[in-house]
Amino acid sequence: MKTVGTVQELRQFLRPLRDRRIGLVPTMGYLHEGHVSLIRRARKECDVVVLSVFVNPLQFGPREDYDRYPRDLDRDARIAEQAGVDVLFAPSVEEMYPEKPLTTVTVSRLTDRLCGASRPGHFDGVATVVAKLFHIVEPDRAYFGLKDAQQVAVVERMVRDLHFPVEIIPCPTVREKDGLAVSSRNVYLSEEEREQATVLSAGLREVAEKVQAGEMTRSRQVIDYLQGRISSKPLARIDYVDVLTYPDLTPVDALQGQRILVAVAVHFGSTRLIDNVILPEKEEVPCSER
Repeated sequence: MKTVGTVQELRQFLRPLRDRRIGLVPTMGYLHEGHVSLIRRARKECDVVVLSVFVNPLQFGPREDYDRYPRDLDRDARIAEQAGVDVLFAPSVEEMYPEKPLTTVTVSRLTDRLCGASRPGHFDGVATVVAKLFHIVEPDRAYFGLKDAQQVAVVERMVRDLHFPVEIIPCPTVREKDGLAVSSRNVYLSEEEREQATVLSAGLREVAEKVQAGEMTRSRQVIDYLQGRISSKPLARIDYVDVLTYPDLTPVDALQGQRILVAVAVHFGSTRLIDNVILPEKEEVPCSER
């Protein structure tokens, strides 16, 4: 595996490989099994795998955890090489943003709810950095985890609207043995917070079963159930619980006959966790097993 820190180095590395299928896995580093599953999927489907590690300041608000976001590039490099990455792109902030950007990318409407409402400007930062990475790498495929289903929807719409020649490959959420969605932020949780945080996956699983069994037919039933279930944990502070069509992310009442996203964001202490389920659920094999 080669590690590069500049756009020029990466383009020089990829120039003779343009006739091969290139896969990109964009990350903010501190790699975990969720990232590894994306790398493995890319490794199986592509000739060249590019992993980017960049904690993007544009997608963090002024009171968010940019400065304390976990970083360990040496550890990431070891994991990436073992998983089959060909080139690790780890640019500095100055390399990605040599000047304060006057040009940014905004995907409207899809960002009006969920994390877009809770974190104003977040998805402008996401769309801008992903667009830059697509221009730098010019991948044939790019791999994203569905744990952040709104992000996947935003990136897919940006690609369609701007005619990026890249196929977006959404991959299923990877979970810990206790059901908690794998996240770099899980390291912030205390033992008690982590134990209580499993209510997110448990509540979503229960809702999925009830919806698929016809016991819940309206979004209000789902929201009320999840709010009650999550609020039973004293350390939980709900940011949002919502039910939307997917991938259009529009409000919905009746749940039958369309694909829906049930999404939650909850604070446990100072740590904000997101999770979701997309219904009807598809029988998908996790990326790491394909």
